[in-house]
Amino acid sequence: MHRVHIRTYGCQMNERDSEGVAALLRAKGYVVQDDEAGADIVLVNTCSIRGLAEEKAIGKADHLLRARREGRGPRLVGILGCMAQNRGAELLDRLPDLDLVVGTQRLRHIPDHLGRLLADPAPARRIDLAEEAGFEDALPGRADGRQVAAFVSIQQGCDMRCAYCVVPRTRGPERSRPPESILAEIRALAAAGTREVTLLGQIVNQYGRGSQRAEGGLSPFVRLLRQVAAIPGIDRIRYTACHPIGYRADLVAAHADIPELCAHVHLPFQSGSDRILRAMRRPYLAERIRRLAASLRAARPGLTLSTDVIVGFPGETDADFAQTESLFRELGFEHGFLFKYSPRPGTPGHALGDPVPAPDKERRLARLQELLALRSSTENLRQIGTTQSVLVEGPDRRGGRLMGRTENERRVILDGPSSLIGHIIPVHVTAAGQTYLEGKPA
Repeated sequence: MHRVHIRTYGCQMNERDSEGVAALLRAKGYVVQDDEAGADIVLVNTCSIRGLAEEKAIGKADHLLRARREGRGPRLVGILGCMAQNRGAELLDRLPDLDLVVGTQRLRHIPDHLGRLLADPAPARRIDLAEEAGFEDALPGRADGRQVAAFVSIQQGCDMRCAYCVVPRTRGPERSRPPESILAEIRALAAAGTREVTLLGQIVNQYGRGSQRAEGGLSPFVRLLRQVAAIPGIDRIRYTACHPIGYRADLVAAHADIPELCAHVHLPFQSGSDRILRAMRRPYLAERIRRLAASLRAARPGLTLSTDVIVGFPGETDADFAQTESLFRELGFEHGFLFKYSPRPGTPGHALGDPVPAPDKERRLARLQELLALRSSTENLRQIGTTQSVLVEGPDRRGGRLMGRTENERRVILDGPSSLIGHIIPVHVTAAGQTYLEGKPA
């Protein structure tokens, strides 16, 4: 009996892919464990969006391979996912002892690859980076017990060509899963006790583009949201990652019309400078972000926003950053993924180099982080004394207490029996920190 540990770096899509690979391995008799201690197979599922993420994953794989050479590491080490797709055979130059490299479209073949490697006593390496039709619907859902909140992949790939982004290279063109397959997966999750689903895609609010038509004034994505909301047992729906061009009138209206949609939206604007947005090849201007934020908040009072911002894109000046800071402050984001630009091989912007000095990027990033921390802390403090509706997801990672989330994506730590897990309960908020609330069942 072989024991497998999957180490995941990056976004929710990577987490969902790891869950799918784990389900395939369990079906083949492997034991999938949460830590690497004692595992004879370790698979590193990797992010390729930033150079730092790649180096972290390579460092982890290198550590495992060195341990193996010293007689104390796993028998097999593999790299999966976006970095495998992006770097390919080049990884073997950095890690010549690596056993397995599998790209994003071939993840369902991992059990077969492992079986062949384990059956052959001679040293061997397997590289599988091929394209495969239907890969977006190939991985099963997680099947190792009840999930209060679950990720469901509905769309893969991206047809945009943003200058900084490697996703079209690592995930391929946009492909949407058939709605009947998605709904069957969610029905099975609901039957097993799932109360909340997060619909995932590289541009999730473009779901169905090119393969399905609008009907009755509703886009394929909004039709899907309505169908998911009608599934008994599903009380909350989230979706990510989004693109501003996907927020059309029917999706904005859905936040008023579909009560199961959570009061939180991800609105990535990347830069507040129209000049930099054009250089990034983003097909909108800053004013569209202002209008979208206003219309979403009008549709769902109390809705909170999160965003993505890149600082230090080639050509960004202090004046450009001042516009980003102004928009960031104006729209009051409570959550954010804030990055320093790093050139990615294979992207349209790679030839531009990295001309913005590192100290400037550090200063700009620190300023946005400061604003985000202030906004998040301020809004959390305002919740003290209120009663919030909280879905209790499980034990708090620090132990001894429970953890749940509000509709607004605020994390809540509370006391109570484990029987509360899986229930939506009123919680009286008694304290708050920058990234969490504390409370007790009301």
